Amino acid sequence: MSAVAEQIPSGTWQFDPVHSSVGFAVKHMVVSTFRGRFEDWDASFATVDGEPELRGTVRVDSIEVKDEDLAAHLRAPDFFDTERHPELAFRSTDIRRDGDDAVVDGEFTIKGTTRPIEARGTITGPHEDPFGATRLGIELEAIVDRTEFGLDWNMPLPKGGFALANEVKLLVSLEFVLAG
Repeated sequence: MSAVAEQIPSGTWQFDPVHSSVGFAVKHMVVSTFRGRFEDWDASFATVDGEPELRGTVRVDSIEVKDEDLAAHLRAPDFFDTERHPELAFRSTDIRRDGDDAVVDGEFTIKGTTRPIEARGTITGPHEDPFGATRLGIELEAIVDRTEFGLDWNMPLPKGGFALANEVKLLVSLEFVLAG
């Protein structure tokens, strides 16, 4: 049994959607970082055969950005093509400690393309809340190359560079409650 599994009680954990978030950040026009999030998603965390396993799906059409025209473009075939590929999916293959950090390896699927991914962050808890429930927090960041998943749209800038960076930071903050 891994050190992480020893620190997490056996059982099935259900995510708390009110206190959780899934988002992304990407460099825009070379000078700033653009951020967005998803509003419709599901996650689960369980110990399976003594090892922790994290799973999640995201409804891509739930993307939230500050401009509806941009949201429509992100849903279109140039980006996520939500009509043909309505979900993103993640399944962990290993969860381990690296010092104080948690490292989660897994398989990430966008537009029907699945690639390995490594996320780093923290696992906090378990901790009892004032109502007698046991809670667990998982906060992770990962960097993916969007072009490896078929998200190829870009536009050259007049003096060099591109409108969007290829590297996208995924930001996941999950709160789970022990089922039972």
